Amino acid sequence: MGAALKRKTSLSLDAEVLDRARDLGINVSAIAEGALRGAVADAQRQIWLAENADAFAAQSDWHAKKGHPLSDIMTAPGRASWPS
Repeated sequence: MGAALKRKTSLSLDAEVLDRARDLGINVSAIAEGALRGAVADAQRQIWLAENADAFAAQSDWHAKKGHPLSDIMTAPGRASWPS
């Protein structure tokens, strides 16, 4: 995998926190990038869940009416994986 293309940007951060981070040798750019990656992933997950909510509801309804198709072999606490 090649190096990611980087782009300069400007951020407004709390001066005291920024100074303390630099004094501690914290790579502010790396921290900001990691936090932004996490925020993007969370937002994409929420969008995906919303886009697929109808399918999840239909699956849940089907399971409620018919049970899980693999329930006879599913493991549970205190229960063997395969029936004897």
